[in-house]
Amino acid sequence: MLMPTLLLSLFALTTACTYWLRHINLNHLRHHGATVPAGFEGVINAETLAKTVAYTFDSSRLDLWESLFDNLLLVLFLFGGLLGLYDRFITGLVADPVLQGILFFIVISWLQTLLESPFSLYGAFVVEARHGFNTLTPKLWLTDLLKSQFIGTIITGLLLGVVFTLIGWSSSHWWLWVWGFLALFSLFMMFLSPYVIEPLFNRFEPVTEEGLEDDIKAMMGRAGLQVGKVMQMDASKRSRHSNAYFTGIGKVKRIVLYDTLIKQMTHAEIVAVLAHEIGHWKKGHIRKRLLLAEAGALAGSWIVFKSLDWQGLPGLLGYDHLSLAARLVILGFIASLVMFPFSPLSAWLSRRDEYEADRFAVALTNDPDSLASALIKLSAENLSNLHPHPLYASFYYSHPPIVTRIRAIRALPVSVPEMKIP
Repeated sequence: MLMPTLLLSLFALTTACTYWLRHINLNHLRHHGATVPAGFEGVINAETLAKTVAYTFDSSRLDLWESLFDNLLLVLFLFGGLLGLYDRFITGLVADPVLQGILFFIVISWLQTLLESPFSLYGAFVVEARHGFNTLTPKLWLTDLLKSQFIGTIITGLLLGVVFTLIGWSSSHWWLWVWGFLALFSLFMMFLSPYVIEPLFNRFEPVTEEGLEDDIKAMMGRAGLQVGKVMQMDASKRSRHSNAYFTGIGKVKRIVLYDTLIKQMTHAEIVAVLAHEIGHWKKGHIRKRLLLAEAGALAGSWIVFKSLDWQGLPGLLGYDHLSLAARLVILGFIASLVMFPFSPLSAWLSRRDEYEADRFAVALTNDPDSLASALIKLSAENLSNLHPHPLYASFYYSHPPIVTRIRAIRALPVSVPEMKIP
């Protein structure tokens, strides 16, 4: 029983660290949340700050309770004997190992969704509604839930079917075949999603505001980038939060603007936000992230291949024998513990790319003020925390804290070639 105790202790230590980071972040906000940051005057006032603090605390409180619930279930499942019982139940239903693997993960997925749905309901209809964001109806919430679960079940079932078939077909090289299949499938989904999956949840139509599409395409022409379409999405039927994003890849890539964003910003501000997104493409961030992810996936596939051959793997949780799917769960749990200390590195790499994309946007538009004002509006409209604790941000923020980011944007020179990151 030594190894289960050691793993449980390591999990407890990691979890305690995440809760401590959450605590110091909220404590930092409690002490500094009433201060309007320099450069935010006129857009952020005392009333908005009070709303931001209240929203951050309410959201964090819900996240904490959901995290405690999830962690309790995880401990009971892995260390309380439920994994073995569940594994025997699934293997007793069907004899085929491929079907066993598919059922193992799909049933878990549905159970997890069912158990977590109260938190989703409370988040949408209490927390988000209390702060003026929610526009969902109960019917739409349920429809979204059933759609996403149905689509997820189909895709997951297909993926797992191929993966477990490859494992049985090539006992010595399946890790390479599985990696190649998943890499190709992820690229395929980048082509498919904008035209098949995303329209199942939202309505997309060409931008209707006069002159906006012309301004966007003119800016993209200066960047030497062609995009298939500039679309607006009816995000307001679910939430008043605003955003914009690129979707697709290659010739099917397109720009999508939330209808809420179009209502909140000037044309110059929208163009500046999209210039930032274009910076990610022109600087190769998307390509680099894909390559890095695939390199990590390749290494991970090989490690899983080697680890599954180890007969002592079930013994790490006190079991004599477990199915392939159950052993994969153990490896996933261990991987989450191993990767936790690397969270700051991953977040730092992402923030570095965001700074570089900001510099590209300013060099492209010669308009740092519009980018800065757009980001300030986004933070104000979305009630984003303006005072995160630096250590918390270093672990979890994929984007620079907004105050630091605005300061960096406004320090950029105009009408000069863009600079490299120090």
